[in-house]
Amino acid sequence: MTPEQLEARLLYRDGLMLILDKPAGLAVHAGPRGGVNLEQFLGALSFGLPRPPALAHRLDRDTSGCLVLGRHRKALAKLGKLFSQGKIDKTYWAVTVGAPPTESGVIDKPLAKLNRKTGWRMIVDAKAGQAAVTEWRVLGQSPADGLTWLELKPRTGRTHQIRVHCEALGCPILGDPTYGRDRPAVTPPGVDLHLHARRIVVPLYPKRDPIIAEAAPPEHMRPTLRRCGWVG
Repeated sequence: MTPEQLEARLLYRDGLMLILDKPAGLAVHAGPRGGVNLEQFLGALSFGLPRPPALAHRLDRDTSGCLVLGRHRKALAKLGKLFSQGKIDKTYWAVTVGAPPTESGVIDKPLAKLNRKTGWRMIVDAKAGQAAVTEWRVLGQSPADGLTWLELKPRTGRTHQIRVHCEALGCPILGDPTYGRDRPAVTPPGVDLHLHARRIVVPLYPKRDPIIAEAAPPEHMRPTLRRCGWVG
């Protein structure tokens, strides 16, 4: 990714914070095996400061959309406090295979990490899990395809929370190779994860209106969203 391409994905910029439209398929940081990741390119977004911005939170590799960066240590501390206190409002869009049981609702199911020799995944665990709460609302459907367009608002920030909660609702996210692998229709060949961080609201300054940023859906989600009723 060139500096120009990265800067073109900026949704918001001020002295404390940047909001970036992260592309799907790019990890935000290097995992145990290394590999190309977003942090490698953040020097292009220093804009005169001595250090590059840093991640204030994370998105999965295959999730696109609004990602918040702090421009220096004090900004990161302030943003970290807002995230930990649940004061930052996050809205995701997903296309799922199947539909939840009602048009809207709240799922409250604790999540825990399950480690296996073949890898790890998050599971619903009422005894050992950490609290995890997600609100959902149906925005549209494509009955012919069995697809549903969901708006999801996580009220906690657990790893893979939305993906696990959608599976628990009986409607795993289209293209999810981990939480939809028992349903062949979820992972057709060549279909990427249909999960997008659509909108974020950050009350960064006490005496100003919250900062709102929205990211347009990625190209791979647009055809299925249109079949579900999205106009864009």
